[in-house]
Amino acid sequence: MLTVRKSSDRGHANHGWLDSFHTFSFSSYRDPAWMGFGPLRVINEDRIAPGAGFPTHSHQDMEILTWVLSGSLEHRDSLGSGGVILPGEVQRMRAGHGISHSEYNASSTEPVHLLQIWIEPDELGLEPGYAQTAFSPDSLQGQLRLIASRDGREGSVAIHQDADMRAGRLAAGDRATLTLAPGRRIWLQVATGRIQVRGYALEAGDAVAIRFESALEIEALEDSQLVSFDLAEAS
Repeated sequence: MLTVRKSSDRGHANHGWLDSFHTFSFSSYRDPAWMGFGPLRVINEDRIAPGAGFPTHSHQDMEILTWVLSGSLEHRDSLGSGGVILPGEVQRMRAGHGISHSEYNASSTEPVHLLQIWIEPDELGLEPGYAQTAFSPDSLQGQLRLIASRDGREGSVAIHQDADMRAGRLAAGDRATLTLAPGRRIWLQVATGRIQVRGYALEAGDAVAIRFESALEIEALEDSQLVSFDLAEAS
């Protein structure tokens, strides 16, 4: 079963320095039908103007993943962690019992385009933590590569939830297959480009919830960047 979530139906907030689209209910955007997908609570597509960003603010009890699509993002937090996140690098910030951080566009001339993802952890009050991992361009091309998982396998960052996050880049004409194990569901988000999934043409910002399937083929209609989340069905 496939349920399509169109880009044009997402929440939207444009603050000038920040242009943000909300796949799920977030901040002042509320839609009871789209509160999340299992423990996947937030997918925000953000474009941050050159030199602008989020001043220091706090989070608690959330696994926060950042995936930069273009540009560069500078991070600083209360653990003393810091650095610049580039395309092909995933950042995981474990908010745990409390963490403060800031995020700024690292460029004074170019915007940064990113996805910020929040996943509810399977345990509250964890010790805050930070991880950042880079993946080679070859490992992201032509497939959806594991970048975050509960056990940190295949070089992915570890998260406190039964969830696998994958990311990849498909050139026009490329095909990739998503497989679902029994009792699992997948959220597939088109970050850039255009793809086709079982007759549905999906554009940048579109997403599809996949349930009760065993496999699904993706065809890139143009060069595309994708992310997916493999999650357990609710018990």
